[in-house]
Amino acid sequence: MTSTHQRASFGMRFLYATPILGQIARDVQKDISSIYYALVILVTCIVLAMKLWGLVALAMTALAFVPVVFFILLAITRG
Repeated sequence: MTSTHQRASFGMRFLYATPILGQIARDVQKDISSIYYALVILVTCIVLAMKLWGLVALAMTALAFVPVVFFILLAITRG
């Protein structure tokens, strides 16, 4: 009997090997509602950073998300 289990791609194996993002990706794969917990944690970290460092933390967060938004816009235009 042959196994139908396929090996994950290199990108997925690299993502799963990343310490924090890999754990989140594995949890999301098991239960999709856990992505909301990750988003709440991200927003909480941003709020705490703003409380500690002020507006600079918000500016650095926006600067970090520029490549993400750029990729999303390219994905939208490509279809």
